[in-house]
Amino acid sequence: MPDLHWQKSSYSSEASNCVELAAASDSTLRLRESDDPTAIVTLRAPALSSLLGAIRQGTFEDHKA
Repeated sequence: MPDLHWQKSSYSSEASNCVELAAASDSTLRLRESDDPTAIVTLRAPALSSLLGAIRQGTFEDHKA
């Protein structure tokens, strides 16, 4: 994999639990978590937009009874 310029989320703390994003030369975006940088999710901008929208809407919240 070519060298990517990873950017840390502004919502991440100074601790090791950080989400990082990089733009690849093939017009895809890469997401990873800093505590496991080998696990990388590759997606295109529309998919990232949909993912972020679902997160903002609480789609992935743990709804316990």
